[in-house]
This record gives sequence, C-alpha cells and structure tokens, in this order.
Amino acid sequence: MPRVVLAGLLIAALALPSVAAWAGEPFYLRLGARILVFALAAVSLDLILGFGGMVSFGHAAFVGIGGYVVGILFAHQADGSTLFGWPGTTNGYIVWPLAMLAGGLAALPIGAISLRTSGVPFIMITLAFAQMLFYLMTGLKAYGGDDGIALWSRTSFPGGPNIADHATFYYVTLGLLVVALGLGWRLVNSRFGRVLRGAKDNERRMRALGYPVTRYKLTAFVIAGALAGLAGALLANATLFVGPQYLHWSRSGDLIVMVVLGGIGTLIGPVLGAAALLLLEEFVPEAMNLVQAGLGEHWKIVLGPILLALVLFARKGLWGLVTGGNRA
Repeated sequence: MPRVVLAGLLIAALALPSVAAWAGEPFYLRLGARILVFALAAVSLDLILGFGGMVSFGHAAFVGIGGYVVGILFAHQADGSTLFGWPGTTNGYIVWPLAMLAGGLAALPIGAISLRTSGVPFIMITLAFAQMLFYLMTGLKAYGGDDGIALWSRTSFPGGPNIADHATFYYVTLGLLVVALGLGWRLVNSRFGRVLRGAKDNERRMRALGYPVTRYKLTAFVIAGALAGLAGALLANATLFVGPQYLHWSRSGDLIVMVVLGGIGTLIGPVLGAAALLLLEEFVPEAMNLVQAGLGEHWKIVLGPILLALVLFARKGLWGLVTGGNRA
C-alpha cells in the first residue's frame, strides 16, 4: 500500500505543470513549487525530530541562512561590491552548495551547545539561537534590515537547467526533494539511523552500550541544517525575496506543524503535511469568506481542530491515514 501511494504522489507531482498549463492557471505551478520547498525543509526537520527526538524550535534559522546566502551574493553581484574580497555571484553551482554549507556550519555550534541539554531546555536554546539570528538580520541595514533583499532574477546554471522558467524550477525542486527523501531513507535505515532511533527511545541504554550518542545526534543535526539551507536557497528563488521573517520562530512552528500533520518519523509524511498546511492557508480563508470579513489571518482556527483530531486518532498523521498505518 505505501508503494502505491508513493507512486500516485509522484505521478501527481510530475503531472502538475502539464495540468496547470492545460487549465491556464500558472498560479498552481508556483504554489506547487512552494509546497515542494517547504516539504524539503520539513523533511530535514523530521530527520532530527522524528528519528532523533530533537524538538528544534529554531530550524527555520537554517532555512533563512540558506536564503540569505542567495540574497547576499546576489546583492554583491548587482552592485559590483565584494564580500571578504570575493565577488558576488548568481551561479547556482556555487551558490546552492554554499547555502548548504552555511546551513550545516551554523548547525554545528548551535547543535553542539543545544545538545548539552534535552527536553524543554533544548527547545528553548534552539529558539534562542534562532531569535538571535533573526534580530541580527533585522539589524543588518546593508542587507535590507527589516525589508530584506529583493531579487529580480533567479540563480543561473550555465550549461544546465534554466530555472527562470517556472516549470523547470518546479522539476528541479521536485528532483532535489526526491533525492533528499532517498538519502534520508538510506540514512535512517543504516547503522547510523538505528543508533539515532535507539537514542530517541532510550538514550541511557545506548550510552551504556558504548555509542557516542551526542556525536551521532550532532551529525544528524548538521545534516538537517544543510538540507534546510538548501531549502532556503530554493525558497529565495521561488519568491525572489529573502527577509528576516524566514528565520522567525513562527516559521519554525510552521515546520513542526507540517511534520506533525503529515506524520512524525515517516519521512514522506512531512511532504503531505507541507502540502496540507499550505493548501489550507491558501484556500480556507477564501472558502470561509474570512478575507472579506477582515479575518484572513485567523484561518488557523480551522487548523487547530484538524491537528487535535490527528494527534488523538491518527498518531502517524496523514501518512498513516492514506496508507492505513494508523491501524497498526
């Protein structure tokens, strides 16, 4: 059953650009690309939350860092200035790996400090780091401060795909998400993943067996940060904008909701969670006439009961519902 569902989801994702073109609704293609970007960020969070038990309330910081790598290098190329002696660039072969590197490098010290604690203190420390980075970017007037950085073109890939085309960007994003899911599956089913899951269930026992649990958890944290950095680079290209709000704690909350909504510890579940949350955000206010009533920002009154029902009756989230896994 899960394989049939996966095949159906992949076919639907591949067909979306053609369907959007046939319907004359390019908006759906842009919405689909946005869903894929946030799905990648949610999958990266699920690696540490679902399999490592690390509830990070600052994961959006790594998404924002990846986005700012794209924005800052774009800004320096646009005005001809340099950054630490290096010129700016929009070359995707340079920018996107740098976004992943920046996300991973930022996750290293944050994870090393945060993992000295657990439970609520861990949550609060990751939140504190994210807010520090949020206020740092708010205060950097050279890079727009509160206003962020507007981009007027997407990253380029000389000799490669032209992601200025919306359909091409969509397929590139879909390909990267599929690769990330494949790598995530290999990771969680490897010896590394078994140790990570064992530490989530009983960390003291894993330590007694001689496993360097903190090292394993920190490695997973850095990998998740790098994937989130890539999601940030994609988000900057999808919206042609990057701003401090990408790092805000509320964005981290949205990522946690996506993971919970789709199914914690399922990898593919966060993809469904991202789709569900963004579709609800897009269509519920209009369907309930909240926008006309000036209550558009209160659409999450619908999300609350849905989350409550899933937590109570479908512990594996939407993925469990569509595959029948909640009956297990």
